[in-house]
Amino acid sequence: MSNRNPRIIHSVIFSLKHAQGSEQERRFLEDGRSILSGIPVVNDFQVFRQVSPKNDYDFGFSMVFDSQADYEAYNDHPAHSAFVNERWKVEVEKFLEIDYEAI
Repeated sequence: MSNRNPRIIHSVIFSLKHAQGSEQERRFLEDGRSILSGIPVVNDFQVFRQVSPKNDYDFGFSMVFDSQADYEAYNDHPAHSAFVNERWKVEVEKFLEIDYEAI
């Protein structure tokens, strides 16, 4: 049942410190899409607005990696590190990160 080189789906759901519908909210989501999807190992980057009443997060980023090595390269990539340090840690109020691999 194991997959030899499993793809990894990296998802993070989050809420921002910015007011809903604000320019700051829009800019964060657009910059996140632009910066993170520009990292070469990132596949199928998507931005979501959370609609379920079952939790109180507002947005989601999702992306796919072809291997664990690609996922690690993403985590170590300077563009990812800069986004986390300069934007994520400053503008995100709360988040939950989930990483999946096919079994």
